Amino acid sequence: MREPEKVLKDPVHGYIYIHDPLIWNVINAREVQRLRRVRQLGAAYLTYPGGEHSRFSHSLGVYEVMRQILSHFERNGWGLSAEEQRLALVSGLLHDVGHAPFSHALESVLGTHHEDWSVAIIRDPTTEVHRALAGVSPEFANQVAQVIAKTHPNRLVVSLVSGQLDADRLDYLMRDSLFTGVDYGKFDLPRIVRIMVPQADRLVVKKSGRYTVEAYLLARYFMYWQVYFHPVCRAAEVLLKSVLTRAQWLIHHQSEKLSPFTELDRVLAGTWSLGDYLTVDDNLLLAAVSAWRQHHDPVLSDLSRRFLDRRLPKYRELGDRRPTVETIAALNQIVASAGFDPQYYCAIDEIGAVYYDYYLGDQVELDGPGLFLWDESTSKLIEVSKISRAIRSMAEETKRRVIRVYVPEEVEEDPRLGARLHQMTDPVREWGELDLSAQELGDGKES
Repeated sequence: MREPEKVLKDPVHGYIYIHDPLIWNVINAREVQRLRRVRQLGAAYLTYPGGEHSRFSHSLGVYEVMRQILSHFERNGWGLSAEEQRLALVSGLLHDVGHAPFSHALESVLGTHHEDWSVAIIRDPTTEVHRALAGVSPEFANQVAQVIAKTHPNRLVVSLVSGQLDADRLDYLMRDSLFTGVDYGKFDLPRIVRIMVPQADRLVVKKSGRYTVEAYLLARYFMYWQVYFHPVCRAAEVLLKSVLTRAQWLIHHQSEKLSPFTELDRVLAGTWSLGDYLTVDDNLLLAAVSAWRQHHDPVLSDLSRRFLDRRLPKYRELGDRRPTVETIAALNQIVASAGFDPQYYCAIDEIGAVYYDYYLGDQVELDGPGLFLWDESTSKLIEVSKISRAIRSMAEETKRRVIRVYVPEEVEEDPRLGARLHQMTDPVREWGELDLSAQELGDGKES
């Protein structure tokens, strides 16, 4: 008898349907349940109060988008085998299983990548995830790990999990847009699914869906600049990175126990086990930061208070001009003269445009990074920026960089700082005000 269908209610997709007992077992594995305690957007909730959703709900959403895509393929006679469908569904569900709390800040301090941890969790025979996958076949866990690591020979399955139009992006744009309260990430998902075509071992879309694809790529563009690259979101991440960097420095230079949690101490020291890594979640990390407010080290305690009380650093945009060594030295001196250690209180933050990779050559190559349209009348592939002026203009920003300098609010009014930065920036642009208002939250402008 067929297993009874399970249905989960979701604010983005309405309902998430689960038919395979394996999927249910994977969802209930402790490594996946941990994702309930890891925020999808890290410290962005300090900018967008609604951005509290978890990587668990996102992972379920990726599974549901993948299920819809595979169902579309099957209805149109392009169905993958049952084994390939199961591989794609499980890989989508587990693509973020290795995420750390506030992962981008913590990863930069530790020098690790969550994809590597996802692969390690899936392959480790002691994890509940691995044991669930091993029930399919001895090689199934390794196949899922290969998909996430982008080394699996089935390139179509890999592109469904990680590509220009993958299930991951399709879910997180809609989900992040909904929970942050902005409209930038909205697009027609059912239409996107209907125009997808598996072609030559990769995913393409029908040329008739060009404008739907444009809307999706533009949504991605605006979400990056208005949410993911929002200067206040970056300010919170810069501050948290300083907290963790100082904690790591103390771990390496003091023999005393730094935090209430030995697992976190070992993670920061770089001597962790997989079990230590899986123990650390948002709750544990924030509890440690809360305890550090009373730490005897004045830098760690001050940074911790600033993060928890949302006393974020101020920023000034420098455009795409990297400050010279002399300018950085001058900025550090100004910050130091105000009584702050510039290693932790003066940060140069550089962000780059990563919202669309496109093919620059004259000949179409299916291994290229772009998103391709399928012209059914000519049986040819067209990279979308070749016929879309909007996407071409956006794609030309691939090398764009935005550089910001962050300093404590106490340093903001120092005239020496303004004079130094005035040499590099538009004199009309003033310091960003970090206090939030209803209007700023509503339209996502720099606050």
